[in-house]
Amino acid sequence: MIYLDYAATTPMMDEVVEAMLPYQQQYFGNPSSVYRAGREAKKGLEEARDKVADAIGAQPSEIVFTAGGTEADNLALKGAMAKADPRRRHIITSSIEHHAVLHSAEWLERQGFRVTFLPVDNNGLVNLEALRAALSAETAIVSVMLANNEVGTIQPLRELVDIVKENSRALVHTDAVQGLGKIPVDVEALGVDMAAFAAHKLGGPKGVGALYLRRKTPIAPQLHGGGQERELRSGTPNVAGIVGFGAAAEISAAEVKQQGDRLKEIRDRLQASILESIPLTSVNAPGAPRVPGTLSVCIQGVEGESLLLMLDSKGIAASSGSACASGSLEPSHVLMAMGIAPELAHGSLRLSLGRGSLDLDVEAVVDTLGQVVARLRSIAPRFAKNPA
Repeated sequence: MIYLDYAATTPMMDEVVEAMLPYQQQYFGNPSSVYRAGREAKKGLEEARDKVADAIGAQPSEIVFTAGGTEADNLALKGAMAKADPRRRHIITSSIEHHAVLHSAEWLERQGFRVTFLPVDNNGLVNLEALRAALSAETAIVSVMLANNEVGTIQPLRELVDIVKENSRALVHTDAVQGLGKIPVDVEALGVDMAAFAAHKLGGPKGVGALYLRRKTPIAPQLHGGGQERELRSGTPNVAGIVGFGAAAEISAAEVKQQGDRLKEIRDRLQASILESIPLTSVNAPGAPRVPGTLSVCIQGVEGESLLLMLDSKGIAASSGSACASGSLEPSHVLMAMGIAPELAHGSLRLSLGRGSLDLDVEAVVDTLGQVVARLRSIAPRFAKNPA
């Protein structure tokens, strides 16, 4: 298999598996217990906290471990609004956020809060003038992702934070799940108050994430119980998973520049080869800064699900901008927000590279993709009659 879906999830690094094993066997204690087995588990947990903090330029006390990026996003938005001044009931987010943010914002809207969804341009970049116009004394939180999970666009987050802080007292949260491990991440330099991360996007285990919470940022817990994670996230922590997260964060941060340069070179070759060999194909967000390993294209005359199934049958794992819901394909909300026509968005393809991607895969992928597209176009009646 040629795996080209690193933006969805990544295989665990060997070093991560090795780091986790002792905490699944001999160091199995509950980290809240005072006896030796508990203290050993607690030590592993806190060492992992140090590693995650170092990877993002934070203090260990600013890291709250969660069960993933989705929980971290939910905790940030719902927790912040639960603590907000009752007179500040306004939330601002972008129209291309991950559903963990969009659905949290929509849930809060149903609870009586007001939400502004910022537009983006055809490269997926947030309209900063729309942000400036939307800010008011009522705005409590602004949530804009660092890097888009579908097209890879990197937002000008520092500039966005400056606008927010100059024009309001709002907190700034970013979904940085697609950033860590792909580009250098420094939360202090970004100036954000909260940031969400997920271990499985950078060679760590699934079911583990973290919320960066700047010192003194007011937030209410969304899970109540034993008071773990400084009473912000109750529940016995997944020690082995957290240790794996720490190992993955440490390794990824150390090699992010080297891997980024390598993956950008492969991505750019892949992009050029696809455009040259497959007519009527366009790149999404070509004019924006993108994470190095992400390539999103729209291919005329094909439908995303069929494209993925045929690629899979030939040993290539990728993803599409279309999501199957209730038996019908809905075009990607990201591509729609970028102004891409629905019929074109249905033919979107995301190829995302990672640590295990090889330069020699490019030719095989392009050849196979060309064959699959030709086959699909040959059985698409309208396209077959008039392919131009």
